[in-house]
Amino acid sequence: MAHFHSLTVQKIKQLTPNSVAITFTIPKELIQTFGFTAGQYITIKKEIKGKELRRAYSISSSPKSDSITIGVKKVDKGGFSAYAHSKLKVGDVLEVMPPEGRFIFKPSSSPKNIAAFAAGSGITPIMSIAKTVLESNPKNTFVLTFGNRSYKETMFYTDLVKLQLDYPNRFFVYFILSQTQEDESIFGRIDTSTINYVLKNKHKNVTFNDFYLCGPEPMIHLVKDHLKENEITEDKIHFELFTETEIKDELPEKLDGKTVVKVILDDEEFSLSMDKGSVVLDAVLKENIDAPYSCQGGVCSSCIARIKEGKAEMVKNQILTDGEIAEGLILTCQAHPTTETLTVDYDDV
Repeated sequence: MAHFHSLTVQKIKQLTPNSVAITFTIPKELIQTFGFTAGQYITIKKEIKGKELRRAYSISSSPKSDSITIGVKKVDKGGFSAYAHSKLKVGDVLEVMPPEGRFIFKPSSSPKNIAAFAAGSGITPIMSIAKTVLESNPKNTFVLTFGNRSYKETMFYTDLVKLQLDYPNRFFVYFILSQTQEDESIFGRIDTSTINYVLKNKHKNVTFNDFYLCGPEPMIHLVKDHLKENEITEDKIHFELFTETEIKDELPEKLDGKTVVKVILDDEEFSLSMDKGSVVLDAVLKENIDAPYSCQGGVCSSCIARIKEGKAEMVKNQILTDGEIAEGLILTCQAHPTTETLTVDYDDV
């Protein structure tokens, strides 16, 4: 079951003309429930114009904070982001699911050198990761390459400048601006020359332990591919899309017929029949089974379940590794059953 909790909006801060930072108060009785690892996100549930919307937003605050802050960029006309900009106010109460997500940084006792590449609202989880890297070990360093149109449209700009002042020898940020030429910035976009400039010129003597990428899909693939071409192993490259893209992939063949699906959720079992051409999550929700979900676009991890019997194929997957898929994990929002029977377990993940 998707467990939502009522959280009060403590603060709303305008970051850019089209983005705000929303801070929630965490009641004492929910501090443990809403404890999080840097890089995770929360899911907000809100009914707007009679329709229930669920949206996932990455946390920008440090896990050491006693509150949770998210960054919300206005991307839709009738959805939650528009509501957050025009109607949400301090003191309002929203339904929020506890933090989750696999795009994370876990502190360790050994010093770490971390590099990150972000664009637009992809900076939100990177903010939390950067703060955690810098706070957790006095020998850690963090190098950020951040792309935007202009300083005016750069989310968390003042926070990043403050990090530079607080950690002048350990935090380095390179602002890449595509539409304006401004002081202390590089004109253009994040591309291979930018990556080379930061890693092979400015920090050529640094061996980076991990790389974190967050932003539009083309940028992520460009940076990831270039890092791999420079002999960075895939296990050191972590990435997360901040929004789903249109699903263009198709299953190899048209799926006809029905599948009997058994769903295990919160130690209960449910049974339903569905078309193989539908995705599992849609069929589950149609039966009013309260399965966890958020983006429904294959870019978050809310709807993960484990196949206990049968088989299913995913149209899109930006989260699970090949090893996890081999172990039976699926994104139910993207999975079509391919066998006559299928058992999925939301508890065993």
